Amino acid sequence: MSILLIEAFYGGSHKQLVDLLQEEIEDCVLFTLPAKKWHWRARTAAVYFMQTVPASADYRILFASSVLNLTEIVALRPDLGKLKKVLYFHENQLIYPVQKCQERDFQYGYNQILSWFMPEHKLAHIKNMPGAKGNGTTCPFMSLPVQEKNNRTVGLTKNSNSDLMLFDYKTQTECCTPLQERLHNPLTTPKELTELTPSKCTSHCQEDQPQSTCNLCRTPGGLECQQKPLHIIWPHRWEHDKDPESFFKILLKMKQMELSFHVSVLGETFTHVPVIFSEAQKALGSSVLHWGYLPSKDEYFQVLCMADVVISTAKHEFFGVAMIEAVYCGCYPLCPKALVYPEIFPAEYLYSTPEQLFKRLRNFCKRPDIVRKHLYKGEMAQFSWAALRGKFRSLLTTEPKEDL
Repeated sequence: MSILLIEAFYGGSHKQLVDLLQEEIEDCVLFTLPAKKWHWRARTAAVYFMQTVPASADYRILFASSVLNLTEIVALRPDLGKLKKVLYFHENQLIYPVQKCQERDFQYGYNQILSWFMPEHKLAHIKNMPGAKGNGTTCPFMSLPVQEKNNRTVGLTKNSNSDLMLFDYKTQTECCTPLQERLHNPLTTPKELTELTPSKCTSHCQEDQPQSTCNLCRTPGGLECQQKPLHIIWPHRWEHDKDPESFFKILLKMKQMELSFHVSVLGETFTHVPVIFSEAQKALGSSVLHWGYLPSKDEYFQVLCMADVVISTAKHEFFGVAMIEAVYCGCYPLCPKALVYPEIFPAEYLYSTPEQLFKRLRNFCKRPDIVRKHLYKGEMAQFSWAALRGKFRSLLTTEPKEDL
């Protein structure tokens, strides 16, 4: 019980991260709050955990996401202040897109600043650490290498909404087989990753599965079945920062032009769902294959494997785990030429304007074979749990030093 994990918003990628750490690293104890009322979690979680986390002399390291106000919990619980602290940022609240034109509540960004502010003597120590990199600045909470780009601290472990990219599954060669395996199983090799294509992720044609939505079905004899329409997937949270309006505007324009395509709109929903989703579902009609959150990981990954193109229209993204997972399952990515995406995806997968995105999709609708034969030119293995396991284990098992 030497590692104390605290997650004030236990859902989505936040849950994915701490669950994996608890399962993969020994001597972890986890305390959480449900993934509801995010703003209240950010304001009051420290008071809650002050009361619920029992005192223990066995704690050595405190790991938390930045939803928790670290400054407050340390002030309220001096015993926790003595621990080595690892703070993981899923987003930057100072530049998080606002939904309405109104004065921003800076309290949440201020919480983040207070939680990672460090005195000069400690910053000097961090800069001299062997793993520290950057353009003169470093990440004061993680002993992993970091990059500084566009005023965002990007660690090797950052993913969706700065979420951590933790693959806890191994992509199979057929969608009809289970996709999620035990974490200790070896990940697909880098060579296999570069050779991953939709045809490898799709199931054989089955006469008893008339509703199969595979990209390019193949019979056991190797003969190709009739091509299906382009299958577009949008696997993000149904919230304004993912800019669903831009995405659906393009799809509706394609629909009006009578272009042939299918779409799967996945992702988690919360209390307030933008109106555009219900309007778009009705307008897209028969073009919709899947609509809504899929709680089963196996089912979710199967849909990713059956899709051709994965789209991001996000206005705020630290990493984008949903995009990486889709690419891993054989999808062709199209992302904004902004935010974190240029650091992850080669230039050919980036677009600068909605009009460029529309033209790319229009061409793919006319020639879906282009994306189905495409071999992804980026690198995925670096984001796998197999690649990151050792770094996390070292980070969370190293004894704290006096100057920490």
